[in-house]
Amino acid sequence: MDLTLSVVGCGYLGATHAACMSSLGFTVIGVDTDPDKVAMLSRGELPFYEPGLDTLLAQEMKTGRLSFTTDFSAIADADVHFVCVGTPQSKDGLAADLTYVKSAVAAIAPFLKEGALVVGKSTVPVGTAQGLRSELATSAPQADLAWNPEFLREGFAVEDTLTPNRLVVGVANDRAEQILKEVYEPIIALGTPWIRADLPTAELVKVAANSFLATKISFINAMAEVCEAAGGDVTVLAKAIGYDPRIGSRFLQAGIGFGGGCLPKDIRAFMARAEELGAKQALEFLREIDAINLRARQRVIDVVRSELSEDLTQYKIAVLGATFKPDSDDVRDSPALDIAAQLQAAGATVVVHDPKGIEPARKRFPNLQYSESVPECVKAADLILHLTEWREYRELDPSVLGPLVKNKIVIDGRNALDRDKWRNAGWKFHALGRSD
Repeated sequence: MDLTLSVVGCGYLGATHAACMSSLGFTVIGVDTDPDKVAMLSRGELPFYEPGLDTLLAQEMKTGRLSFTTDFSAIADADVHFVCVGTPQSKDGLAADLTYVKSAVAAIAPFLKEGALVVGKSTVPVGTAQGLRSELATSAPQADLAWNPEFLREGFAVEDTLTPNRLVVGVANDRAEQILKEVYEPIIALGTPWIRADLPTAELVKVAANSFLATKISFINAMAEVCEAAGGDVTVLAKAIGYDPRIGSRFLQAGIGFGGGCLPKDIRAFMARAEELGAKQALEFLREIDAINLRARQRVIDVVRSELSEDLTQYKIAVLGATFKPDSDDVRDSPALDIAAQLQAAGATVVVHDPKGIEPARKRFPNLQYSESVPECVKAADLILHLTEWREYRELDPSVLGPLVKNKIVIDGRNALDRDKWRNAGWKFHALGRSD
């Protein structure tokens, strides 16, 4: 393998991609504008939590193939440049903020050598890639641009990079495809499906996939609302419809909804872009998907009030979970943290525990109280909220927690706890979408 790769933007996506590409035998140069982040990565340390990536990063740093820098000129000899910067939601609307993507491409343009290929991996509105390719035609006509969307699941990022369920490449010519086939040759050899697309389709694949997953999650949460009203059990309903191969059981776990740095902002940006393209009506359903998702959070707060009081000022609530999902320290748009903050704003004393997310949560919501242990968190609590389905929460012994709390009331916001186990230990147990 003679190709040298660069990775522009060394956050969650970029650091993962850089370490994984190095493990395939490539020389990889990671470049980022944040000197503290670069310093950490250069020491083989991660600025975030991702299972397995810390070990891989440390291993690859020892090989000498992987390096990190703030100097963009260091990428001058690279053949392929992966752009892995963030595309957050704009502060003044639903659209994606493309500032980082545009500045990343502009920053590397002066250093692109003859025949270099810029490969976008960031999630962007359809039409972005073609616009950037047109700009490169002026600023760096010796280079080309392709798009290769990422499909990483937090908690499984290394696995999803090295053994993905598909590889999608948006290219404008055969040469770009051949270069990417050379990069991904070891992964293609595993039998990974290879999908060549044009640039717009490659961009749409990622947002379409996220929109479908968001729809599935919000659908089962809508069914949970109906089950509660009708006296049904959404967990049994989900199991029953999940056996239909046309539906499948994944993403049919009712609860407090989705969060994180991808699904919420991606579906909102998709709606905004569709409106710009004159296809607003095609994605109107996503507005209700977003509304159902946010309503799931409010439903938990309503249940808390029904169990305690409309006035929460005299109550302590223990919140188990701050991250938007387990096996991650990501608290961006976390339903768990949002619920905790809303309860505190309503006057409750709220104490939050999370195995990995306390420090990121503290930075986002410094006024919340945090605890390093579950027993300390639940001590004298009037109610426990289970809001992130970490394994250690699923394995808690309710008979051990019982003597620590003031009232043995638990609300399972993820439908992940063993209801019978908790009730047999004398707890009042409530889960969304399940009749009491």
